[in-house]
Amino acid sequence: MSTVKCLIAAVVKKKWSLFQLDVNNVFLHGDLDEEVYMKLPLGLFVSLSYSSVSALLIKDLGSLHYFLGIEVNYLPRGVLLNQKKFVTDLLHEFICSDVSSVVSPLELNNKLHADVGDILPTPEKYRSLVGKLLFLTHTRSDISFGVQHLSQFLKSPRFPHMCAALHLLRYLKGTDDLGIFYSDSADMFVHAYSDSDWAACPETQIYYIFLGDSLIGWKSKKKPVVSLSSVEAEYRAVNKVVAELIWLSRLLTDIYVPIYSPISVFCDILAAIHIAKNPVFHECTKHIEVDCHLIRTKLLEGFIQLHHVPTAQQLADVLTKPLPGALHHSFRDKLKVLSPFNFKGGVGLSAYLASGPKLKE
Repeated sequence: MSTVKCLIAAVVKKKWSLFQLDVNNVFLHGDLDEEVYMKLPLGLFVSLSYSSVSALLIKDLGSLHYFLGIEVNYLPRGVLLNQKKFVTDLLHEFICSDVSSVVSPLELNNKLHADVGDILPTPEKYRSLVGKLLFLTHTRSDISFGVQHLSQFLKSPRFPHMCAALHLLRYLKGTDDLGIFYSDSADMFVHAYSDSDWAACPETQIYYIFLGDSLIGWKSKKKPVVSLSSVEAEYRAVNKVVAELIWLSRLLTDIYVPIYSPISVFCDILAAIHIAKNPVFHECTKHIEVDCHLIRTKLLEGFIQLHHVPTAQQLADVLTKPLPGALHHSFRDKLKVLSPFNFKGGVGLSAYLASGPKLKE
């Protein structure tokens, strides 16, 4: 989905049109990994002059409005991707359509543990719910940390875990129309935020990647490696986002989006930046794997540039821990997770196209 979101963000910024096509029986035209031998039936004749030509039946579905369960809302200043229908169906499935809403995905002081509480008699329901919430994170970065936290208990879910999952559904009840907004602003500079939660065991690595002001990639993931300090944890997290940026830069180049180097990467621990900029064999860093020093190579090449950002302005902080309602909403708005009602001037494809190109020549 990162590829799709990146493509849509670039299309919106370039003021191109989005169309959807359907290839009939596309699964029959895939390349096989193994060799298959078959005998042609009698009477079949294939002209050699057309042996390298394939004909596919393609159906034009018009402008893109719905794909893979994701709704595309055209706004005067960009495009909003959300999954309102999916959220509505999910609330109905788990009998939460009439529950009261809450202001944050997870409760602040609710600590979940793998061995606390009674085991659920039907763990399949919990696994099904968490799996569907994972799919919802494609357009809802604001719930990524909560869903990642709930995913840790899929093997043997207990009642406290299910209660936390239902609490997240109550949050979705009041925010069912939120989605990720891609603006048509001319800003095409790629930048990223990286963070880690060293106190967690195992630690959590987090990053956000933006194309201008449009969020095109994010991740909140536990890592099996135990870091010896918060500095090392942050250094490893930066290495992770640098690797993602290498792939992303190649993707953007393939779709003719210019990459302006160096790419700015923001983290909130100065010591991690100093380690990256000072390639000295040090007693405190000698145990770090060689592949983690990819950061140094890309710094020397001019591919990235590291910047310090105060913790209060660290956007990736929303993926490290539960936040109070007001602070969570503030970060959510900065990540462009918005509702169609945040925009004035109407909603529709005609208004989107009428807004005209705004890119500087």
